[in-house]
Amino acid sequence: MASQFMKNLKEEVTCPVCLNLMVKPVSADCGHTFCQGCITVYFESIKCDKKVFICPVCRISYQFSNLRPNRNVANIVERLKMFKPSPEEEQKVFNCARHGKKLQLFCRKDMMAICWLCERSQEHRGHKTALIEEVAQEYKNQIQKDVQNVRSEFKRMRDIMDSEEKKELQKLRQEKEDILNNLAESENEHAKQSKLLEEFISDVEHQLQCSDIEILQGVENIIEWSHTFSMKKPKTISREQRRKFQAPDLQGMLQVLQEVTEAQRY
Repeated sequence: MASQFMKNLKEEVTCPVCLNLMVKPVSADCGHTFCQGCITVYFESIKCDKKVFICPVCRISYQFSNLRPNRNVANIVERLKMFKPSPEEEQKVFNCARHGKKLQLFCRKDMMAICWLCERSQEHRGHKTALIEEVAQEYKNQIQKDVQNVRSEFKRMRDIMDSEEKKELQKLRQEKEDILNNLAESENEHAKQSKLLEEFISDVEHQLQCSDIEILQGVENIIEWSHTFSMKKPKTISREQRRKFQAPDLQGMLQVLQEVTEAQRY
C-alpha cells in the first residue's frame, strides 16, 4: 500500500518533458508543472517569436512570462529524495548518450530510442515518435500474435500429419487383412489339391499291384489324368507389398503393424 502511494506521489511530481523528478518546478497558467530548465529549452527549441506559448501537455495557450515557481512541488520532491527505493522498486534508467537525458521516446522512422531533445533536433525533426512504453507494448502484442500464429500453424500441420498417419495405418491394416485372406484361400486350395493328388497317387499305387492285364486296361485313364492335372499357383505377397512392409515374411509384417499400433496409443 505504502509502495503504491509513493509511486503515485512520484508520478505527480515527475516532469512531463524529461520524465524525471522536477528540478526547480514552475507552473503555467493551465496548471501543469515542469522543470524550469526543461520548459525553457522546449520553448526555445520551438523558435517562436511570440510570447504566447502552448502547453506541451494540454495544448492550452499561456503567457510564457507568467511561469511561476511551485514551492509545494519542490518541497515534495525534496522529501521524496530522502526515501531510498527498494531494489524491487528501483528501475534502471537509460540516458541519451548525446544529451544525457532519459530515453523516453521511440523514433519509428529510425527505429531507435531517443530523448525529448533528440526529437527536436534536426536529425529526428518531423519523424513519428511515441513513448517507449507504448511502442514496447505494441511489439509485445505483435510478438505474442506471431507466436500464436506459429503455434496454430504447427497444430494444423500436426493434425494433418496425424490424419494422414491414421489413413496409412488403416490402409496397412486393410492390406494385411487382404494378404491374410489370400494366404488362407491359397492354403485351402492347396489342401484340396494335395488331397486330390494323394488320392491319385494312392490309386496308381493300387493299380500297380494288379495284374498286367488290369494295369493295361486302366493305364490310358491314368496317363490322361496325370497329363491334365496341374497345381494352381497359390496367391502370394506382391513385391510392392513386401517393399511397403519391408519385412521378409508375414510374421515380420505383423510385428511392424503391432509396433505402430502400440505407439499410437501414446
